[in-house]
Amino acid sequence: MSLPKRRVTRSKRNMRRANHDKVAAPTIVPCGNCGAMSVPHRVCKACGHYDGKEIVKKGDSEKQAG
Repeated sequence: MSLPKRRVTRSKRNMRRANHDKVAAPTIVPCGNCGAMSVPHRVCKACGHYDGKEIVKKGDSEKQAG
């Protein structure tokens, strides 16, 4: 069995272990209908469209309720 030639410092050890915890920013693209930024392959929160079709009704009723 081989042995390490040098001791690995706490700093180097912790830097190596920390690589799997990195968080990537989510991908954001403009909506094809309204141009608002949204996550791809999801219904747009601003206009309610997905793949060129209106999935969620966004109208005056939401504005009056809120």
